[in-house]
Amino acid sequence: MSAPQAAAGLSAQAQPVAAPLTRVAIFLVATLNAGVDSRATVRSFCGDLDALVRAVEFRDLEGGLSCVMGFGSDAWDRLFGPPRPAELHPFREIRAGARHAVSTPGDLLFHIRAKRMDLCFELATQFMARIGHAVSSVDEVHGFRYFDDRDLIGFVDGTENPRGAAATDAVLVGDEDAAFAGGSYVIVQKYLHDLCAWNALSTEAQERIIGRTKLPDIELDDSVKPTSAHNALTTIVENGKEIKILRDNMPFGRAAHGEFGTYFIGYSRSPRTTEQMLENMFIGRPHGNYDRLLDFSRAVTGSLFFVPSVTFLEAVTEDQPAVADSPDAAAATKPSPSIPSEREGSLGIGSLKGDIRHE
Repeated sequence: MSAPQAAAGLSAQAQPVAAPLTRVAIFLVATLNAGVDSRATVRSFCGDLDALVRAVEFRDLEGGLSCVMGFGSDAWDRLFGPPRPAELHPFREIRAGARHAVSTPGDLLFHIRAKRMDLCFELATQFMARIGHAVSSVDEVHGFRYFDDRDLIGFVDGTENPRGAAATDAVLVGDEDAAFAGGSYVIVQKYLHDLCAWNALSTEAQERIIGRTKLPDIELDDSVKPTSAHNALTTIVENGKEIKILRDNMPFGRAAHGEFGTYFIGYSRSPRTTEQMLENMFIGRPHGNYDRLLDFSRAVTGSLFFVPSVTFLEAVTEDQPAVADSPDAAAATKPSPSIPSEREGSLGIGSLKGDIRHE
């Protein structure tokens, strides 16, 4: 059975990609186990996703609970078969000297958001009760808002996110891929920070790396902002127009283990926008003019997913597509080949920021 066809145009109901930002989130990435039963379980789950969210949400209607479910390239073939979203592909690993944007396993992504962690945790628990025997968890991160929407490196995160209609236009597929209109592409990366080295820098040095002032969160003037500044390299302009993505990054960490990080999640209408940001960061624009933030932060995960519309998910049945598990099925869980050294780099994190009010 081929992938269910969503209604053409933006009449398809989108998943809550652009839902209001919340105080906490769980990012859960899993791989799909081999076998017909595993595929049938996940396919059956697709149509029940909204009902499970509503059931948990009802415990606190003011809790802002929402969930976005995405699928990796190989999982799409195994679960749905053709047709495929036009730009869905494995995350592209990039190397540039000591900088490395790794590609790590990921067939399913759950981005669960709420004002309360207990709501997120309960929903994740219900999900795994339903599909836990069909998938293997490879990463789970519990994120939180840090004071006035700052990253653990001390800067406000997400200042330049688009809002309202601009956000919808930035993240939702339209007529360019009508069968999957209302869908979105999402790239996730987990970054770990060397806070000891970062905090040894002066505030002025940190500001020049980020491209904004630290306390008031004002963008530096171009006359003093280095071309290698984080926000300079993650600004993408095509035909005189800035192309935006929507970030909902969150800090995470384990203080006793010395773990301090940022979970980057960037939604976009085309993955090419985020990929160009990452390339600028890791390779440089021009080559070698890379993001100095990467001297203090390293990516330890990297995956690309497609988020189909609710309309698509509700049309999925338990019937299997004509794509069977093959001896190479597990290959999709392996990192994709690196981009050759001539293009060494990594998918940039946009701005390591994730609030609609901040960059």
